[in-house]
Amino acid sequence: MKMSAFQIILLAIFGSFAVAGILIFAFLVGSNSGSTIGPVVIWGPFDDVAMQTIIRQLSEDDGRLRQVTYVRKNAETFETDLTNALASGTGPDLYILRQDNAVIDAPKIAAVPYAQFSQDQFRTLFLEAANPFMGQEGVLAVPLTVDPYVLYWNRDLLSSAGFSKPPQYWDEIFDMARTITDCQHINATKMTVVGCDETRTIKKATVALGEYRNIDHAKDIISLLMLQAGASITARDNTGTLTPSLLTRSSSVAQPAESALNFYTTFADPSKDSYSWNRSLPSSRTDFGAGDLALYVGRASENALIRQLNPNLNFAIAPIPQLRNLDKSTDMAVAYGFAVPKTSKNAPGALTAAYLLASPAGSAAIATVLGQASARRDVLAQPAQGNDALINKQAIIAATWEDPNPQATDVIFRDMIESITSGAAKITEALQRAEQAMRQITAQ
Repeated sequence: MKMSAFQIILLAIFGSFAVAGILIFAFLVGSNSGSTIGPVVIWGPFDDVAMQTIIRQLSEDDGRLRQVTYVRKNAETFETDLTNALASGTGPDLYILRQDNAVIDAPKIAAVPYAQFSQDQFRTLFLEAANPFMGQEGVLAVPLTVDPYVLYWNRDLLSSAGFSKPPQYWDEIFDMARTITDCQHINATKMTVVGCDETRTIKKATVALGEYRNIDHAKDIISLLMLQAGASITARDNTGTLTPSLLTRSSSVAQPAESALNFYTTFADPSKDSYSWNRSLPSSRTDFGAGDLALYVGRASENALIRQLNPNLNFAIAPIPQLRNLDKSTDMAVAYGFAVPKTSKNAPGALTAAYLLASPAGSAAIATVLGQASARRDVLAQPAQGNDALINKQAIIAATWEDPNPQATDVIFRDMIESITSGAAKITEALQRAEQAMRQITAQ
């Protein structure tokens, strides 16, 4: 029987980790591949065909996975569906948790006590982006993959404007914006100049920054800029209580959050040479897919989706730009892990399944299929080529923050940005309001 390209990739991955073995924590789950862990149902947002294929491949080496099944759920309604199912007793034995839901989901998760797996062991084995899975009572999820942000760039738009490569530093985008979406040189003889028409309507944009509602991943992009500047966004106090820290100063930038917001919002200011984005434009990913946006900040996993949007688009990915004159490079990412709900009908079996699936071979295979990086440091220590090497490097430098309530903070960040771009508030005032609003959430 002829194997598909997908099966060949999986076999290659499993073979490359044969020496390392497929167990993530042999000392916790044992090595008896002939024993049974019982039926385990997993819920998650990932492709079900790919996940079931990987589970089946792994089960050929370890029979304990033979009764593990995966059910794909809508990513947009996942949290609501999960909460309702757990309350009614119809939830899964294991589910895929995003790191930004770790704080709000903690009360419904059966955490692994640090006496069994310490924080030092966790940090040694897994990337920094997975740190929010270390809860107050123990490990909330077994890290699986990390989806870092990368810079998608349109080769044709950049080259037509005289740029041979994407920006390495954020300040390079100012010059690009003046060239690609410059609206300052409109005159009577030529009413259309590169990116804008006579009404200052942007026809070709350089970068999607400045607004919120029509920018995919706006909160994460703003968070990225803040983290690069040295802000922490949230932090734990002496009692372990999560508190907002938007106004905290850093050693690298005096007022990191304010500096990040000043840079971000300048691209939505029509009075600036850097003007490149407004609320009338389509979503940033749609605009990039249409060939009308030169630079798009998106997750590594979106590569295949963008190619589906426009198979003829001449684009590539590059590392996320950095701030100049800083010793440390920082990216932002979304981390995923396996969490066992307290209502699981087979918690021991679910935890064993999580360890097996997040093994070197399992996490590498799942990461490859999803276009992400493994959350394991030992996997990323293996050589990689092309885009995989770039994605792995971005995942290694990626940071995250403890989000007290993703939906609530999304509204807070949106209001903060729109109050600045509308002129209703200055940056400092908008930050103070956001800090107060986040303090109310963390106090609940």
